[in-house]
Amino acid sequence: QVQLVESGGGLVQAGGSLRLSCAASGRTFSNYAMGWFRQAPGLEREFVAAISRSGGIYYTDSVKGRFTISRDNAKNMVYLQMNSLKPEDTAVYYCAADLVVAGLALSADKYDYWGRGTQVTVSS
Repeated sequence: QVQLVESGGGLVQAGGSLRLSCAASGRTFSNYAMGWFRQAPGLEREFVAAISRSGGIYYTDSVKGRFTISRDNAKNMVYLQMNSLKPEDTAVYYCAADLVVAGLALSADKYDYWGRGTQVTVSS
């Protein structure tokens, strides 16, 4: 079992920055690929970024060059640095863990554990 708790969301103006954090507890954190997803009102949950056990990284096209995912296995933490935020980035952001030997998944149904989410609101 893995427990995930997100933090760092808030209200920011367009062009601003936020850093989301996800604290993991439970089973060995380094055994998991980690992902960030987001869900806006009325829309499906969508993939944002993921980082594999070995540090491989993938981003959805809409955040490339603006968002950076990273992990600190010693602290059981994963981060999402979000720069140049846009109103369309407004959503609840979720951290997720995928127990996998290698690689990373882009689909939400591949992830085994989820946090409760943190709200990010970007005003225009």
